[in-house]
Amino acid sequence: MYHSWLDRWDERRARRGEEGKKATDLILDADRAFPGPRKIASIEEFCVLADQAVADPAFFDEPSESDQGFERRDGWLIFPSDIATDIAANNLVWAKITESGSFDQAMVIFHHWNAGARNRQIANFFSRRGITVVEIAMPYHFERSRPGSVHADYMLSPNLGRTVQSIRQGVLDGRKLIRWLKSEGYRDISVFGMSLGSWVAGLIAAHDPAVSKASLFLTAGSLADMVWTGRATRLIRDSLEPEIELTDLRRAWGPLNLENYVHSLARPDLDLHIVLAKRDKVVLPELSERFMQRLKGAGARPNILELKCGHYSLAMPPYILLAGLSLKRFLSRADKSALRP
Repeated sequence: MYHSWLDRWDERRARRGEEGKKATDLILDADRAFPGPRKIASIEEFCVLADQAVADPAFFDEPSESDQGFERRDGWLIFPSDIATDIAANNLVWAKITESGSFDQAMVIFHHWNAGARNRQIANFFSRRGITVVEIAMPYHFERSRPGSVHADYMLSPNLGRTVQSIRQGVLDGRKLIRWLKSEGYRDISVFGMSLGSWVAGLIAAHDPAVSKASLFLTAGSLADMVWTGRATRLIRDSLEPEIELTDLRRAWGPLNLENYVHSLARPDLDLHIVLAKRDKVVLPELSERFMQRLKGAGARPNILELKCGHYSLAMPPYILLAGLSLKRFLSRADKSALRP
């Protein structure tokens, strides 16, 4: 009875999230994802470039390592993104810093798609326990929102190239922030991502050796499969389905598929923490399970917590309390690198 009520609650929440959204046309926009002189006019050509990006270890590397442009302002860190888009507000990154008074550990939070506010409760909870919390705005969210938009439609959409560009921008922004934190003297850096934010956090953890811990809530491997099957992305699928097969979408968004980087995520100096919802209709449990199996097959030993709730009802007691306590225990564990002789 209770779980049926939870399912209905999640469905009502999903319907509210659809307000203001509409189906649009599939657009390649390959030059946004893979800048270059070559003009791409077909899905197959786009997929070839995506395959090359998956094989390129530098695709998610920062284009520069300049320390210029960082500004501290009343608890905020503001800095320019290394990817320039046609939305001026999106090109300036805002991150809210909640200091802990210690330089032992910092955690960077990547919120969910269309988040309406940062989470002061999480930031205060962990800062009181010696962890500085930095809540970064992902592309087209919060202070970086596109003027006139009612949701972050430019970060995840039927525009294949802009979606790749946006996720890559989020990764590069996060890596730039992490480099700044290291320069400030923070020893251990953790990343924490929720839903779409877990893809950004996971990609950063896979590519940045400065990250020692990664906590991924409501996650899976293939972003293409999540969009194709998930309740929250139904309108995106409606836009894509007449023009592209799922097999091609998997290739087109291959650079964003965490399953392609499981060996990097399984590196011995990275701890992984995963929280999943067994009744999730947005990130289907079978997609998450496939990702867990791929991680384990690569040698990773993730700390996995599965809760009997839905995607949105994870935010309700007792589930959010169980997830928060699990995250606290995970972050309190000794760093692997500190244990090695």
